[in-house]
This record gives sequence, C-alpha cells and structure tokens, in this order.
Amino acid sequence: MLVVQQLSHTFLSGTEPTQVLSGIDFRVEKGEMVALLGSSGSGKSTLLNLMAGLMKPTEGSILIAGRNIEKMNENDLAVFRRSHIGFIFQSYELIPHLTVRENVELPLVFQGVKGKVRRERAISLLSRVGLAGKTELFPSQLSGGQQQRVSIARSLITEPAVVFADEPTGNLDTKTEEEIIDLLIELNMGHGITFVIVTHEHEVARRTKRIIQLRDGRLVDPDIQAGEGA
Repeated sequence: MLVVQQLSHTFLSGTEPTQVLSGIDFRVEKGEMVALLGSSGSGKSTLLNLMAGLMKPTEGSILIAGRNIEKMNENDLAVFRRSHIGFIFQSYELIPHLTVRENVELPLVFQGVKGKVRRERAISLLSRVGLAGKTELFPSQLSGGQQQRVSIARSLITEPAVVFADEPTGNLDTKTEEEIIDLLIELNMGHGITFVIVTHEHEVARRTKRIIQLRDGRLVDPDIQAGEGA
C-alpha cells in the first residue's frame, strides 16, 4: 500500500546542507490506521510532503499503490494525487463561496465526473460523516468540528488508496477532537480506509493502531503498538 524505503532528505541553506530526514523505512498496509508522531522539528512535515508527492526526496523511494511516486514528473504526480491520495488539513481548507456539497464534489470535478454522479456520491459521504441535512449550507454556517467532517468527506470522494491527515484535530477542542478521531476510527474499521495521521499529540496517536515516531529526522521505533483504535 504505502512503502517508504531508505528515505533521506537534505535542504540547502545557502551552501550549507541540513539533513532533516535520514534512513526512514516503514510500510503501511491497506486498511491500517497509523499515526506519524513527532514534535516540532522532528521532520514529520517534511516526511508528509514527500509521501504526498509535494517534494522530491534526496534519497530513497516511496511506493503508493505499487507506484514509485518519486520517479513521476509533476503532471503525472498531479493526476496520481487526484485519484490515489486524500488529504485532511488542520485548517479544513474549504472554499467559502461553495456549499458543503460543492466542496466535497470538487475533486470529482477535476476528474470529469458527471454532475449527477458527483452529487449523489457527495450526499452519501456527507451522510456517512454525520452531516445529512447540511449539504447546502456554506462552511461559515458550520462549527469547526462540522467543517472538519466536510474535509473528511472530501478526502474520501475519490476513493483514494491512502488518506493523509495533517494535524486533523489541531484546531478543535477536546470533546470535538475525540468525536473526529472516533469518526476516523469508524471509517477505518467499518470501511477499510487507510489513514496516516500526522500529529504531535500523544493522545491522538494512542487512538490509532500503530505509531511511527520521528525524532530529529529518524525513526524512534516503527512498530510501537497503539491501543484504543485497534
């Protein structure tokens, strides 16, 4: 599903190289829910950008759905991301002048899916994430937790191979955080959706099935077993 092999990355600051990732090896199987845990400066944001194909690694390989994404050109990567990778963002990244349903439909617009099919799939997904009856509202009419549910539905609309969730509860209060993680667990266990949740919060990481922990650009232990989400 997702295989990261001997991944290293170095930034150049002037003429001085700074290595931010070194020798990263792990795999995420189809249907897993894994936390990528690390504090600020650990390298987790860089690793996420590499896995999402937003940056090219200095060394190593990244396979998603059997494809080496680090070998793709920008056009092929854009097409691949649209079909195989879903994103959930900390700040939701919803388009304010589009309705909830239209925000969820948007990835299918870029795939050329017909309007009736887009609408039906979006409404079905919004119902699945607990937003039935709110499809024609605008993001500003929703709470933060509800906006994140829209973001989750949008991430699933293309039936991606893997969904990357970047600090998905970072803007939420404790109760809403628990509700969102409960929803992700339900989607993972009930529908087999593969999630990689990037977080600095141990409480969030412990809800997943497995923790991949980064410290100073290296893996601490790629096989830490988490608890409640398993």
